[in-house]
Amino acid sequence: MRPYKNLFLALIFLFVACEEASNNSVAEEEILETEEAAVLDQYLNLPDQAYNYADPDLPAFFNQNDNEEQDNTPNNNPVTDWGATLGRVLFYDVNLSANNTISCASCHVQEDGFSDPNQFSEGFEGGLTGRNSMGLSSAAFYENGNFFWDERAGTLEEQVLLPIQDAIEMGLTLEEMVVKVSAQEYYPILFTRTFGDDEITSNRISLALSQFVRSMVSYQSKYDVGRAQVNDSEDDFPNFTDLENLGKRVFFSNNTDCSNCHTSDHFVGDEARNNGLDAVLTDLGLGEITGRNQDNGKFKTNSLKNIELTAPYMHDGRFATLEEVVEHYDSGIQNSPNLDNRLSNRNGTPVRMNLSNQEKAALVAFMKTLTDTELITDEKFSNPFRDN
Repeated sequence: MRPYKNLFLALIFLFVACEEASNNSVAEEEILETEEAAVLDQYLNLPDQAYNYADPDLPAFFNQNDNEEQDNTPNNNPVTDWGATLGRVLFYDVNLSANNTISCASCHVQEDGFSDPNQFSEGFEGGLTGRNSMGLSSAAFYENGNFFWDERAGTLEEQVLLPIQDAIEMGLTLEEMVVKVSAQEYYPILFTRTFGDDEITSNRISLALSQFVRSMVSYQSKYDVGRAQVNDSEDDFPNFTDLENLGKRVFFSNNTDCSNCHTSDHFVGDEARNNGLDAVLTDLGLGEITGRNQDNGKFKTNSLKNIELTAPYMHDGRFATLEEVVEHYDSGIQNSPNLDNRLSNRNGTPVRMNLSNQEKAALVAFMKTLTDTELITDEKFSNPFRDN
């Protein structure tokens, strides 16, 4: 019996040793080699071991069904550490524009919740976009997976390439983009780390950019801290002021119905809605894409995470402050074609919420608790280039 026992112990030792060697091999592959680091350091401020993008320490309540159901991450493009690192470099690289002046980050600024503080964004030749650039915080959470105000992109993977090809925004064809990216000395290393070889394609660029954008998850706001301390999101939060808790109650009340349009702990919508901005439509929104009259005036319901930072508001940036936004919903909703039924009375007239001044101030105070200062200051989401 003893020889068999010794053989069994030897096999166990061999298995453990191989497992450790395998783990060490994986760890070594995740760390840049000296030669690779030397090349990248000429252009980029990147750590030798990629930042953790794939496995952030999300609060437990993020695992609840209403939160998980919003996740639009496809099975073939999960966030990886090196994939998001490559995406970060691409996101900040002005080489993705025709004249090397504009990057994705030009219109999606980290300190502004990855939005543009200007009403309309300036393109590579100084032209202006037709709509306001929306914030990207928690873009991974929008169940139908459509992007842009008019939801013309069916996936984030499709969306990230369209501004690059836009004649006003960045002005490249996909073929020109691949040529320009391929000419940069730092990309073969990053593509190899991400995909296993240095082939550069528009599809791979799309996958990496999408990984970086989806990694911009807001989970460290004052709201998130308070939410983790209660069982029900409608309970008063112990870390909130009285005004903030009042604002939360107003937000979740049947009178305002805010939480029926901005659902879950990501405060994001389920589909494009008409929120009564105009009685006479000048921008058809979703209707321009589908050609259906019933979609006219409908726009994407974006997440409210970091909403304090993403002024001006609405698809056309018409409201400069959150106070103006609240006033619109309280007393300014227009009898617009296809007005969302949650904003209209049974007789078809727009609702009037008749909020008190204190309730309006409380709503604004509550929305400001959704600000995640960690996300907007975290180095792993910042510009990695040394010279721009």
